[in-house]
Amino acid sequence: MRSVLLICIMMIAFAVKAQYAGYKPVSETSDFKSRFVAVSQKTNTIKSDFVQEKNLSLLSEKIVSNGKFWFKKENLVRMEYTQPFQYLMVINGTDVYIKDSQKENKISARSNKLFQQINKVIVDCVNGNALDSRDFTAKIFEGANAFLAELTPVNKQMKSMFRNINIYIDKKEFAVSKIEMHEPSEDNTVITFRNRELNTLLADALFAIH
Repeated sequence: MRSVLLICIMMIAFAVKAQYAGYKPVSETSDFKSRFVAVSQKTNTIKSDFVQEKNLSLLSEKIVSNGKFWFKKENLVRMEYTQPFQYLMVINGTDVYIKDSQKENKISARSNKLFQQINKVIVDCVNGNALDSRDFTAKIFEGANAFLAELTPVNKQMKSMFRNINIYIDKKEFAVSKIEMHEPSEDNTVITFRNRELNTLLADALFAIH
């Protein structure tokens, strides 16, 4: 019986190590959550560069994009892709504006429940509210320089879009440094934030939808 228990413990430890190298599970998460929420509540704006990597199972090479990111409480987001193509997405409350080189679209999340959920996921991942969302169960892991929050969807619609979402929170500022979105198809998107500036003055015009 003891040997069976030891094997089970070793298998669990190996699975965690294989999944997230350099990270170990955090059994007591209340301290982490309280510190993260405290920092999130004090963060009114975020400005940063970002690098997005899209990994498709059908392609051997990843698709890499670069751009600028802005966030302002409560739910204002602007993502402006600059390389290798130009693409703009603005979230202003429940309204979304999307523009590329060919066309532009204005979408109201009020009329589309699925889009409303996607909208909420993006905003919640940035401001930290996703850790307490009813749409996910959360597991916390700790590494040398960052925490990793693994979010697993619980409802059917979210499960059809995401296998899980991983949010990396650096220990220095307790701010989101990277977001990984894993799809059921094994495709994934990784967004890494760089040159981050917190609580700088951001004009409302950045998030205007005309």
